[in-house]
Amino acid sequence: MPSDGVRVQVWDLPTRLVHWLVAVLIGFSWWSATHDRLPWHRLSGYTILGLLGFRLIWGFAGPRTARFAAFLAGPARLRAYLSGGLRPTLGHNPLGGWSVAAMLAVLGLQVGLGLFSIDEDSLEPGPLAGLVSFDAARTIASLHHKLFWVLVGLIALHLLALGFYALRGHNLTAAMISGQAPLPDGESAPEPIPAWRIAAAAAAAVAFAWWIAHGFRL
Repeated sequence: MPSDGVRVQVWDLPTRLVHWLVAVLIGFSWWSATHDRLPWHRLSGYTILGLLGFRLIWGFAGPRTARFAAFLAGPARLRAYLSGGLRPTLGHNPLGGWSVAAMLAVLGLQVGLGLFSIDEDSLEPGPLAGLVSFDAARTIASLHHKLFWVLVGLIALHLLALGFYALRGHNLTAAMISGQAPLPDGESAPEPIPAWRIAAAAAAAVAFAWWIAHGFRL
């Protein structure tokens, strides 16, 4: 249970921005693809690539609740969480942590496939499509389209989980908006992260996305 209603900053601003920007851009990517706005679709994909790069770095360099080591639970920890009545945790719980990891992995694969894809008229190739044959690039494009529905399924499960926890009195969506949540017993608030570390991670992620978007050319 929370410690006397004490609320702490559980989600830092970069983590929240990445979360909501990715959510918006997934919808925009779908819209731009279905309305033949492929230049916008590519730009959205490059932006998601940069955000994923930042989140990967942040999974090691960010505050405790953002680190992969904090929320990717092993079997023993997962069993303890399930048998303990799904007690509130600071940050992602063990189930939510693996859900996040699955969505990041599928989204990363989705973006990666898009980089190698090409349209049937060869007018809108991905920046890495030239590294494979035309037939391979078309097959990859087909997989890119199909994998999107796997991502949609994971998003649906995520929304159902949010609804389940909301019914139990845990508003996880509000925490991802404000960054604040009640502090569970026996836990401490995450440490603040210096601005230089945020800037360094963002610069590295932008450079990585730019390099990939330009076909590994400097």
